[in-house]
Amino acid sequence: MPDLTTPRLILRPWRDTDRAPLAAITADAHTMRFFGITRSPAQSDAWMERTQAHIDRHGFGIWAVERPGTGLIGFVGLSTIPPELPVAPGVELVWTLGAAWWGHGYAPEAARAAADDGFARLGLAEILAFTAAVNAPSRRVMEKIGMLLDPLASFDHPRVPAGPLRRHVVYRLARS
Repeated sequence: MPDLTTPRLILRPWRDTDRAPLAAITADAHTMRFFGITRSPAQSDAWMERTQAHIDRHGFGIWAVERPGTGLIGFVGLSTIPPELPVAPGVELVWTLGAAWWGHGYAPEAARAAADDGFARLGLAEILAFTAAVNAPSRRVMEKIGMLLDPLASFDHPRVPAGPLRRHVVYRLARS
């Protein structure tokens, strides 16, 4: 999987030196509030290993996002949609940045680069993104990169307990 560069960011493979900053991002309750979970360092490491295994298996996945001179600020990329979700099969665009990096336009910049790679290198016809309906910040990112809400595809996420995070909205982006 190639590195991607944007005017301000590098999307690159994971490194062992990313483990501690990734653990800090995924342990932060504010950053992870729309996931309804936080991760321990061991859970964060296991997620990173699963992410690398996805890349090895499919030739695409979720990159580490680095701001030159700063280091890891989060992750962005593409992932296969699990078969138990009603929007499967397909490819999902995902992102999470540490809270210190919100509000600078980094998430849409990196997400657009990942989507462009999916269309150009992988030949995808469509990319989906979904999130808890109450997650206004992620929904804004989806809209900023040109994704369109598919109101008929909304679903209750089977991995999320009953509550305000269970209902998910789906956005779609087609290759132009």
